[in-house]
Amino acid sequence: MSIDWQRFKDVVSQARNIVLTSHIRPDCDALGSELGMAGLLRQLGKSVRIVNGQSTPPNLQFLDPERKILAIDVDLTREELADCDLVIILDTSAWIQLGAVGDWIKESGVKRIVVDHHQGEDDLDAELFKERSAEATGAILTRGAVPLGCKLTADIVNPLYAAIATDTGWFRFPSAKAECYRTAAALIEAGADPSWVYSQIHEQETVGRIRLRGVVLGRVQTELAGRLVHTWIKYDDFAQTGALPSDTEDLINLALSIRGTEFAVIFVEQKSGGVKVSLRSRCALNCNEIAGQFGGGGHKAAAGAFQDKSLADVQATVLEYVRAQVDGLCPAASH
Repeated sequence: MSIDWQRFKDVVSQARNIVLTSHIRPDCDALGSELGMAGLLRQLGKSVRIVNGQSTPPNLQFLDPERKILAIDVDLTREELADCDLVIILDTSAWIQLGAVGDWIKESGVKRIVVDHHQGEDDLDAELFKERSAEATGAILTRGAVPLGCKLTADIVNPLYAAIATDTGWFRFPSAKAECYRTAAALIEAGADPSWVYSQIHEQETVGRIRLRGVVLGRVQTELAGRLVHTWIKYDDFAQTGALPSDTEDLINLALSIRGTEFAVIFVEQKSGGVKVSLRSRCALNCNEIAGQFGGGGHKAAAGAFQDKSLADVQATVLEYVRAQVDGLCPAASH
C-alpha cells in the first residue's frame, strides 16, 4: 500500500515543533531517513529536531557532519522537548526499539505518526504511514519529495542514498526492484555520490572491527548439511578485540555468504544484559515471522529480536525453533 502523502501533509501542517526519532542501534536507513525527513520538513517551514534513544555510532557520523542528530538524556533533557507537538517515528513500529525516547513519548502523551517499511507493529497509538513493500524507509521519503512539493537538496541526498543502498545490500537483495534503481538514480541526479558513500561505510575499517570479524567467523557453526549457519558474539569480545558494539552491523551477511547457506543467525550479547538476535534468509523461510515468535520483527529476508535471557538460553531456544523451520521449508532437495 502506497503512502497517502496528502494526508501526511495535512497532519504535519498542524504541527510547529516536530521531533524525529528512530530505533536504537541506528543504522543507515534510520539515520538517513531522519536526515532526509528533516530536510523535507524544513522546506515545508517546520521546526525540526532529531532525537534518538542512543548516540549515532562513530562509523556513521559521516552522515551527520553538523551533528544535528541528538541523543535524549545525553545531548538534551526531556524538559527541553516540552514544546514538541508532533513526533514522527521512522523505520520502526515497535516500542521496544525506541529506547528512552519511547519512554518520553509515553510520559508526554505527544501526538505521533509512523513512517516505516517493516511488516510488524506495536500499539503505538499512532497514525501509520507504511509501505511494507518498500525497500527502505529512505526510499519512501525520496519518492515522497515530489508529492510533498519538496526538492532533493544537497544536504539530504547522500543520507537517503546510504539508507537505500545499505537496506538493499547495495542493490543485491530481491527488494531492489526496477523502481529502486530509478529512486537511486533520482538521488544521484540530485547530487548523491555513491562511491563516496560506499567508501565511508565499507572502506573505513578499524583494527577492532577486523579482529571482531575474525572472532565471529571462527565461531561459525553449520547444520542441516550447511543450510543453517549460526555464530555469536559475547560482550567481552568487544574489549578483547577493541571493537565497538556498532561494529556488528552486517556481520551476519558474512555467514549468509557461505555457499549452500539458506538461513543465518547471529547472537549478540548486550552490555545491559540479554541478547540481540539477527536473522537472514535466502529461502522460503520468513525472518519476520520467526522474529515475531521472539518478540521481534522486520522483513521476510532480514529481521531481528531481543531476548532478556542468557546467551546460552537464547541460543538453545532460538536454534531449536529455527532448525525445525529450516528443515521444513528449506529442504536439502532444493539444492
